[in-house]
Amino acid sequence: MHSSAYLLLEREYRQLRRNNYTGISAFPVNEDLMEWEAQIEGLQDTAWQGLFFQLKINFTLKYNLVPPVVKFKTIPFHPNVDQHTGQPCIDFLDNPSKWNTRYTLSSILLSLQVMLSNPMLENPVNLEAAKILTTDESKYRLIVQRLSQQPLLLKDDRPEIPKNPDKIIKSTKTISFYDYYKSWCEIATSKATEYHRAALLEDSNFTGEYFKLKKNEQKHAKEWNLK
Repeated sequence: MHSSAYLLLEREYRQLRRNNYTGISAFPVNEDLMEWEAQIEGLQDTAWQGLFFQLKINFTLKYNLVPPVVKFKTIPFHPNVDQHTGQPCIDFLDNPSKWNTRYTLSSILLSLQVMLSNPMLENPVNLEAAKILTTDESKYRLIVQRLSQQPLLLKDDRPEIPKNPDKIIKSTKTISFYDYYKSWCEIATSKATEYHRAALLEDSNFTGEYFKLKKNEQKHAKEWNLK
């Protein structure tokens, strides 16, 4: 008899395949579905366009009461990604108390994809990347492109090809940048609140107003100064 975590991940896997999000691939590498490999592609018209990043996602039998452990295997030069561990700095992944059972594998991958082109500079984990981005965006873009030619890999991590190629999720459906950005603002901000968690992708009026507030707030992002 399968665990509840297995059944839930099986359902989320089917949903992910059905939605076919652009630039997102994911597949389980174990029969118990507790370990996954994933790949995300940078969004168009950003510094990350055309770049691909491998990830490892580890679930536990307590899913979805607790978040999975997510790490980049190919580590991007990014303010919100630890350059040593490859772990993204997203509050609902870092802090179980901010996790919500409404979050899914799809929402995690969408958040990571949008995080690349919409970094949160309030609490960076890669200080060097944050400093360069805030002082010279052109230089930052150049560094991103150069590093992509020789991507940084986690030790002992190499991309693996699944035994069953049919398990790989090929993405074809196009999602607007606004939808991606809205999803990131709601579930991946470094200052989560009850509104972010309870109103996720449900109240269109609320999310629209919140999106406007976040956009206005980010106009002052480059005034941020490292202490």
